[in-house]
Amino acid sequence: MSPFTGSAARTPDWKHLRVEHADGVATVTLARPEKLNALTFGAYADLRDLLAELSRERAVRALVLAGEGRGFCSGGDVDEIIGATLAMDTAQLLDFNRMTGQVVRAVRECPFPVIAAVHGVAAGAGAVLALAADFRVADPTARFAFLFTRVGLSGGDMGAAYLLPRIVGLGHATRLLMLGEPVRAPEAERIGLISELAEEGNAHEAAQALARRLAEGPALAYAQTKALLTAELDMPLAASVEMDASTQALLMNGEDYAEFHAAFTEKRPPKWQGR
Repeated sequence: MSPFTGSAARTPDWKHLRVEHADGVATVTLARPEKLNALTFGAYADLRDLLAELSRERAVRALVLAGEGRGFCSGGDVDEIIGATLAMDTAQLLDFNRMTGQVVRAVRECPFPVIAAVHGVAAGAGAVLALAADFRVADPTARFAFLFTRVGLSGGDMGAAYLLPRIVGLGHATRLLMLGEPVRAPEAERIGLISELAEEGNAHEAAQALARRLAEGPALAYAQTKALLTAELDMPLAASVEMDASTQALLMNGEDYAEFHAAFTEKRPPKWQGR
C-alpha cells in the first residue's frame, strides 16, 4: 500500500476496535466479549480502514489481531448483520460482501506481518480473518469453523476458497468449507492451519513474543517476502523467479543488506533499520 496520504488526518479513536501500540507492534483487539466478538458492519469497516492507515504510516512492524474474553471471534453478528442483510437489495448486498473481502485483502496486502492470536472459537468470518493472517498462534482451546454453508451460503466467502486450499490442501479445504464442521487445535495443527500451538491461556503472550521478534527484524525484507508469497501464488515459475530476482536486486541496494555484512565482519548483531 502506498505511504502517500491525502488531507485526511489520522483517526484518533476506533469505535469498534481497541488499538494499542508498543515498540513497533500494533495490537488490535476485537472487544465485544459479551457477543464472542461477533463482527458488525462498523467492525468490518474499522478493520479495513485501520489496516490502510497503519500501512501508510510505516511505523508498525508487526500486528497482533486478538479477541477479548472467551474466544477469538464468532463471525458476523446474527442480529446486526444476518438480520439486516435480509432486507437489503442486491446492490447493497454486493457492497457489503465487497467490504468484507476488502478486509481480507488489507490483511494480506499490508506491509507488515499479521499474527492472529486464537483462543476459543474462530468461526465464520472470524475463521477467515485468522486464515488471512500470516501466522496463526493458537492455544489448545482453539477451534476453527467455516460455517457459511450452515447458513445456506457458499463456503467460499471472503476469499476462503482461495486461501484455505493453499494452506491445508484441496482435500481438507473441501471438507472444511463444505461441511462447516469445527476443527479443534490438535487437528488444526496437524493439517497446517495453526502456525504455532501455545500452552493453554498463552496464545496472546506467544503471539506478542512472535510480533516482537518480527518487529526487531529486517522489516523491509519481511514486507517483500510477504508481498512475494501473496503475488506468486498465481504465477508460473518463470514469472516468479524473475520477480524474485528483481526484488533481491532492490534489497541488495538497501541499508539492511549492507548492515548485515558490517555486523558479520564486526562480529556483532545487526541493527536493522527496515531500509
